[in-house]
Amino acid sequence: MSDHPFLQNSPLPKWSSFAPECIRDDITLALSKAEDNLQTIRDLNLSEVNFENTVKALESSTRELDEAWGLIAHLDSVCNSEELRNAHNEMLPAISEFSAKIPLDAKLWEAIKCFAETDEAKKLPQIDQRLLSETIKDFQEAGADLASEKRQRLEEISSELAKVTQKFSENVLDATNNWQMVVKEEDKLSGLPLSAKSAAKQAAIKKFGDEEGANCWLFTLHAPSMLPVLQYLENEELRKKIWTASDLLGTEEPFDNQDLIKKILSLRQEKAEILGKSNFADVVLSRRMAKNGANADSFISKLKDQTLPFFIQENEELEKFKAEKSNHSPDLLQPWEVGFWAERLKKERYDFNDEDLRPYFPIQSVLGGMFNLVTKIFGLEIIERSTQVNEKIFSHGDNSKDPVEVWHEDVRFYDLYDQENRHLLGSFYADWHPRSSKRGGAWMNYLKTAEPDKNGVRQPHLGLICGNLTAPTADQPALLTHYEVETIFHEFGHLLHHLCGEVKHRSLNGVNVAWDFVELPSQIMENWCWEKESLDLFAKHFESREPIPENLFEKMIRARNFMAGNAMMRQLAFSKLDLFLHRTLALKEFNDLEEEINSTLVEYLPKRKSPARTIVHRFSHLFSGPVGYASAYYSYKWAEVLDADAFTRFKMEGVMNEKTGREFRDKILSRGNSEEPDKLYHSFMGRAPSNEALLRRSGLS
Repeated sequence: MSDHPFLQNSPLPKWSSFAPECIRDDITLALSKAEDNLQTIRDLNLSEVNFENTVKALESSTRELDEAWGLIAHLDSVCNSEELRNAHNEMLPAISEFSAKIPLDAKLWEAIKCFAETDEAKKLPQIDQRLLSETIKDFQEAGADLASEKRQRLEEISSELAKVTQKFSENVLDATNNWQMVVKEEDKLSGLPLSAKSAAKQAAIKKFGDEEGANCWLFTLHAPSMLPVLQYLENEELRKKIWTASDLLGTEEPFDNQDLIKKILSLRQEKAEILGKSNFADVVLSRRMAKNGANADSFISKLKDQTLPFFIQENEELEKFKAEKSNHSPDLLQPWEVGFWAERLKKERYDFNDEDLRPYFPIQSVLGGMFNLVTKIFGLEIIERSTQVNEKIFSHGDNSKDPVEVWHEDVRFYDLYDQENRHLLGSFYADWHPRSSKRGGAWMNYLKTAEPDKNGVRQPHLGLICGNLTAPTADQPALLTHYEVETIFHEFGHLLHHLCGEVKHRSLNGVNVAWDFVELPSQIMENWCWEKESLDLFAKHFESREPIPENLFEKMIRARNFMAGNAMMRQLAFSKLDLFLHRTLALKEFNDLEEEINSTLVEYLPKRKSPARTIVHRFSHLFSGPVGYASAYYSYKWAEVLDADAFTRFKMEGVMNEKTGREFRDKILSRGNSEEPDKLYHSFMGRAPSNEALLRRSGLS
């Protein structure tokens, strides 16, 4: 094993060398090096400060530490183990404390302020001015101008938040893995699609062995296992059982998150008050497109009002449909009935079932077609490479190069080139299927963000995309739902934002943008999952290789906005919940978290026979990191307005229009945080965004 494996600055990580027992020494050394870099800036004579030795030196001071900790945090997400978790959590306070201190450091702040007053600072090129401006705002908003005792408390809060949000994340993972449902009678699985049955059978064999597993089916709370049960299974008792387990996630000991949520909200509110803000939302949003919590809340409330009539009508229609089919009077539905009856109504109304599409979405075909799409539209070329885990080599794509080491045999690896000049822009890993050591959901992350050297040459960026999508079975490839296809396109949009970044400064590159803008590149990609011209590139039947037939495509389009009011309101409810927590509830004492939330979300939540808990106890977007999407879940809808509006250009000029695509790459994907997001948007569209395209696309106008 090499000395300090997490600090080896090799182009690609050596995953097999990353032993948990190395974490303490490696991070301790990286912290020491970063501290030395900061001390060099503190020791400057103020008459010597310039852009390179202050602003740029500060930006690069923690690069080695950031990359090493990024590797550890990533492994904690995809290869969680007791040893790794303990090593990660041992160093987490030191990392949090160190990071919190930087923008509160009086000496560093003095150097930055001193440089900002120089003639050099006033004559900087625009992109250097941007870095200086963003750095100054980082210090000001962190509280650099506060008294020392307040700065000290802010550092303590950052450290406490890091620990308590990590515990929240662990509770969600452990609670998810702690539950399973074993079914031993096949007749109880009536209605369940063959793909879901096969996956449950394979899960049972993997868990219990060939002999015992052959006689049962295993279901979990991971989405690919749970959702087909709720949509298709005729056995109401089993649907209720899995729904109830999901509803209770994060509410029962030893994984109850209520006290952690109270602590997180309290710490965030204290931080806001120290910084002179009335609530945490105003802290978080001051440099985002919404500007403050009131604007975000107003945006969500307006969309709610526009959606409410459709939302009410849809639920009444669903209740009437169930009543007709059951020969009963219309009544409220149980929460575990909703997905099942909605699926039956959709089938009757449109002669369409989500499962009808699954054979057309084998994952490797989807990926290959998506790569072909971005070649045609954005001028990018993606080449897969072979991978290696320990001594085992997996031959994929281009075998002319050495295999790339990965962290699990499911992981694939790709290089992304500029098609025109064959320049390697970046590389990425893809890890798509669930396992017990991996957190839920889907995400993109970056491992390395490069910037040009003094000769203008940039090394490749390095990123990754992860998901928890339908896995292959013994006799079939991984066949995805259309929603899972959208998930792949979404995360790949984030990845393109990272890998196509051409900004001079690392901290302004890629996805380092305002979070209500960061979802534009990801969400606009989902549009190509609904266009026949683009679908024909990747939607190929896994046996016949035929594209989606025209009549099935037409059914899919007709059914697109089925229950769109409910889908819209669900996201608005999450956003309202988030804003209520951080703008209102955090400011007062409360006992029952659910009671407080439900009274606020009355218009946002569907009326059901049995009350359902909100997502709050397992809401990792808000509570699995010190900030994350806290006070900013509205960003998904905000960016959806942008993506629906921006895609109207492609609809007018051609959904596969190379010129439009290249302009989007040049004006959005490659520009990172080089300018204010509204300016970048305006440069592509020639105007400000409008809500109308989103409402029209959703059938809600």
